[in-house]
Amino acid sequence: MTPAPPAGPLFAGVDGGGTGCRARIQDADGRTLGTGIAGPAALRLGIDRALAEVEKACRAALEEAGLDADALSLVHVAAGLAGVGRKGALEQLVQRPHPFRSIVYVNDATIACIGAHGSHDGGIVIVGTGSVGFAVVGGREVRVGGYGFPISDEGSGADVGLHAIRLALRAYDERAVDSSLTRDVMMRFHNDPFEAVAWMDPATATDYATFAPLVLRHADAGDPVARRIVRDAAEQIDELVRRLCECGASRIALLGGLASPMQPWLRRMSSAAWFLSKATQWTAPCISPGVPS
Repeated sequence: MTPAPPAGPLFAGVDGGGTGCRARIQDADGRTLGTGIAGPAALRLGIDRALAEVEKACRAALEEAGLDADALSLVHVAAGLAGVGRKGALEQLVQRPHPFRSIVYVNDATIACIGAHGSHDGGIVIVGTGSVGFAVVGGREVRVGGYGFPISDEGSGADVGLHAIRLALRAYDERAVDSSLTRDVMMRFHNDPFEAVAWMDPATATDYATFAPLVLRHADAGDPVARRIVRDAAEQIDELVRRLCECGASRIALLGGLASPMQPWLRRMSSAAWFLSKATQWTAPCISPGVPS
């Protein structure tokens, strides 16, 4: 049986990051009709690849909604993509053809902040494959970090993975402390540092971030090297939060794939008095920080 065409216009919000791409389609009354998931859509992976994943996620959302793929031409899309701020990226995006009724592109931090706080002032710190702090205060946008791995994105999954590999190689040389984490990391490379070198050449931030869950598991188990890496990452995230506080953000949502596992480590930070509460559906818990003295 052919699916019935939609009765009116459709609207899709798309969140495209370094780990994956999610789309949610709603009707004109704001009812969610379907959601879809696709692969990484960060622009550092290439504009064509990112746009292909955006389309794939939207098609999956239409399928879940029971709508024909032809309905894609009725969808107005707002796509938040990691890397929109890169030089020339937005200009290239708007020149690309697309199958939608219309599409606008913004940074993924912008849509995350809207998702967390709606039309109100507030900030977000994204801790996923990358990291960034972003806030809207009195109509003014504030951005902290998030300039891209490896020169920025401190405390992110990619950053954690990079430090784990670096310390594992040092331990292999007996220049640093050996631990269960460093041994497990080296086993990923068959205990051969030159396999790590070969892996490094084509590796992306997404590849480095795959080591973050391993580091967190070892840290929770008490591994001293892993605890050092995660503690340092928490300090970097804390720094993003503190800077947004200094800029006037009174409420900050902690978002991203590493938001939940990092929470116990963030609670140990002494620079701000934080309490955690539930935020909106697509966000992790919110933080209302006391401004450090």
